[in-house]
Amino acid sequence: MKENSVKDILNKAEEKHSLDKEEIITLLQSGGDELIRAADGVRKKYAGDGIYIRALIEFSNYCTRTCYYCGLRAENNNVQRYRMSPDEIVNTAYAAIDKGLRTIVLQSGEDCAFVMDELCRIVERIKKKDAAVTLSIGEKTYKEYKSLKSAGADRYLLRIETTNKELYQKYHPKMSFENRLRCLEDLRTLGYEVGTGSLIGLEGQTAEMIAEDILFFKKIDADMIGLGVFIPHPDTPLGCTAAGNFDLALNAVAVTRLLLPDINIPATTAMETLRPNGRLLVLSAGANVVMLNAVENSEQKKDYSIYPDKAGVNEGLEESLAALKNSLAKIGREIIVSKGFRYNNRGE
Repeated sequence: MKENSVKDILNKAEEKHSLDKEEIITLLQSGGDELIRAADGVRKKYAGDGIYIRALIEFSNYCTRTCYYCGLRAENNNVQRYRMSPDEIVNTAYAAIDKGLRTIVLQSGEDCAFVMDELCRIVERIKKKDAAVTLSIGEKTYKEYKSLKSAGADRYLLRIETTNKELYQKYHPKMSFENRLRCLEDLRTLGYEVGTGSLIGLEGQTAEMIAEDILFFKKIDADMIGLGVFIPHPDTPLGCTAAGNFDLALNAVAVTRLLLPDINIPATTAMETLRPNGRLLVLSAGANVVMLNAVENSEQKKDYSIYPDKAGVNEGLEESLAALKNSLAKIGREIIVSKGFRYNNRGE
């Protein structure tokens, strides 16, 4: 490992927004408060103090995949499955837009019951209300991604989870790492704002692997990066393993901000679930986006159980907005009414 001090590495990151793998590893392991302050300063300079709010609609918890860490995996027979109708999805989106939110995030398991024409019509109906639409519905073909883009979809979130192929294959049975990369390439080619990210704390993951993830984000110039922390779900093969390290995930957020200074970084719900005030800590370490669940059915929110005890499932959207405004005031941040495109891209 290079002998550069944390201070020297941070000075380089703040000036050049570029680090090598060993330098990133040093910050992940030893960054501490200095790293957090540096990332927050870069966030303020490039992304401002405003917080973009996304209205999240988890419209189906059916999934054909069997990812070892996810409570929605097809082999979990203990989850109560649900699927919102197209009208329910659109009406939920309209209600959120009427409350002032200008980005709708449609998220589901990989549910084959929704045919492409139906998904496109849902996107088209939401776009009539002048809102940005982000999709997080898994791996599709180039043709399918193109159809959704033509319908008006603006962004697509597809987390790589880990760029280490061996680790990816271990936790994603019957899935192809190469196909995951292909999807991200297709999304970029089609003109989406591309979101990806990693799951921090999987058993067998190392700081070197996380550093390689961050360098991958830099290489593909991702527009959005979501870094979650692993929380074991009892109805999965990893149910008895330890949760991920919150501070390591926090450091990963900060390093990501330093290397990609103008991107959008959400303070993920997993961070809030793992530690009280986790969202505020992440927002103070470089994040600038919060997703609030717009689904009013509390049972459906509970049943979208990627991991257990998810924060905020008992709050309605208005309650969540009010609580967020109050908490943001504590760190000198405020919600801005915007579609929240990448700062150096469309900006609106």
